[in-house]
Amino acid sequence: MFYHDGKLQYPVKVEKSSPVFAKMLQQAIGGIEGEIRVCLQYLFQAWNARGPKKYRDMLLETGTEEMSHIEMLCTAVALNLEGADYALKEKIAGENPVVEAVLGGMNSRHILSSGLGAMAVDSTGTPFNGGYIVGTGNIAADMHANVTAEAGGRALATRLYEYTDDPGMKDMLSFLIARDTMHQNQWMAVLEEMDEVHPIPNSFPQEKEAKEFSYAFLSTKVGATQESDPKTRWTTGKSIDGKGEFTFRVAVPHGEEPDLGMAKVPEVHAQLQQMGKKP
Repeated sequence: MFYHDGKLQYPVKVEKSSPVFAKMLQQAIGGIEGEIRVCLQYLFQAWNARGPKKYRDMLLETGTEEMSHIEMLCTAVALNLEGADYALKEKIAGENPVVEAVLGGMNSRHILSSGLGAMAVDSTGTPFNGGYIVGTGNIAADMHANVTAEAGGRALATRLYEYTDDPGMKDMLSFLIARDTMHQNQWMAVLEEMDEVHPIPNSFPQEKEAKEFSYAFLSTKVGATQESDPKTRWTTGKSIDGKGEFTFRVAVPHGEEPDLGMAKVPEVHAQLQQMGKKP
């Protein structure tokens, strides 16, 4: 069950409406770095969670919090749209839509489709895509994906912060940036608590790997030699998981040139020449 009390998690105020900024805020709603993505990502991870209940509970709580961030941003979009001079914009759009798009800088669908409200789209109007969501069923893999999602979201929020002079918008964004800080640390704390999670999944026996390649950096640069080793952290010394030693190797082909032979399945309808036959 999900409940709501009708109040925003944090105040959302706009002193001067900006349809252009409303369009930019759409990225934080429906973009790949946006709140719909992290909300659904955490909830799907929670709904599919196996193992200790604390991970499911944590993901559910954070995914539900992200719903409130969507609500805040939708409110911000609506407030940024409602004070614009639409009579002038409609006149410009009616006379020359291209000029409106260039000079107005707003998303016309904010008038045509949503009636001055937010939509589940990014800043270009592209609908939210469920393919953005990561849920592997492996808690460690998901935590790494979540850190990446929050890092991208925080980068976006900081850029939006720089693009507005509105005190209310800066205040709201400062809150969202702070929550991104917490969530990055939260997911990393799970990885720290789990200990020895790498390589992921840690349930697969490493003796089944081709172990000579497990910790070798393969240089594919033309003309590389063993002397090309840059002696960096990822080519020398103990591996991050502590289970091997990094090495530097020049990449060489270990297999033969692939030859798939003639087409053999008639139902794929290759050309007769591909099947070794004459037309």
